[in-house]
Amino acid sequence: MSDLHEAVEDYITVRRALGSKLEKHPRLLENFVDYLDAAGATTVTTELALAWAWLPGKDAHPTYVSNRLCAVRGFARHLQAFDPATEVPPARLLARPKCRATPYLYSDAEMAALMSAARSLTPTLRAATYETLIALLMVTGARVGELIRLDRDHVDWDESALVIWDSKFAKSRELALHPSTVDALRRYADLRDRTCPSSRTASFFVSAAGTRLVYRTVQQTFSRLVRDAGLRPRSDRCRPRIHDARHSFAVRTVLGWYRDGVDVQARLPWLSTYLGHRKPACTYWYLSAVPELLALAAARRERNPAARP
Repeated sequence: MSDLHEAVEDYITVRRALGSKLEKHPRLLENFVDYLDAAGATTVTTELALAWAWLPGKDAHPTYVSNRLCAVRGFARHLQAFDPATEVPPARLLARPKCRATPYLYSDAEMAALMSAARSLTPTLRAATYETLIALLMVTGARVGELIRLDRDHVDWDESALVIWDSKFAKSRELALHPSTVDALRRYADLRDRTCPSSRTASFFVSAAGTRLVYRTVQQTFSRLVRDAGLRPRSDRCRPRIHDARHSFAVRTVLGWYRDGVDVQARLPWLSTYLGHRKPACTYWYLSAVPELLALAAARRERNPAARP
């Protein structure tokens, strides 16, 4: 193992000890160091880092290339403390275009269509896994990665809650569940245990083989379900994604508050905490560009100019 490969391991260990997850960084940085080795280089330079970042080709998405270079920048800053000859690529060397997707807000009919498509999967356990997973995403607004990591003992049956441990920003939280959701989770757990009694994984959701779900496979399966359900993009930037279940949950929650006549502004910190955001400002993105929501806020302002939206 070269010194640079050892430096990658040290860097990842230190960053994770400080709370960063860095799920993709080990693979990227090992690949980068392999590139340096092949080039006969023993020190990181801006020229080599930029050349490696563009290896996927000029047709690669600029954001993807920028993310590759960003991974190298963090590693280079770490190395520079031990090797002053290390060059740290400038922060704005590659433009990072603003290309945030427009949330695809699922209607009740579209959610039902997705779950119906999931029920058509085979075998039975796979169908039940994806139907329950999609339903839980829709009614909790949890991140898909959080539910993939969910263990069996993270479901508090007595308190009707999910316990999300050590998620994004190293935050943990409890998600209160409606009794009907708890019943659905019990039905899935019973089917899982009957169908796959020998499974040794602690995971709540399991694959047909009885193992923990894999994020890439979940994404691929969801894309298939979107096609089977007949869902279509609403624009080039508004395509049905699994993450949009989270946006849909946030918008439905706030719409419900407006219709109930409650002080939405006062309750936004509740929603922010439930979603696992660092602060309410992060939650506002989930609520933007929704015509019905904006109309309700405007109507409240017209009825009572002193009221908060």
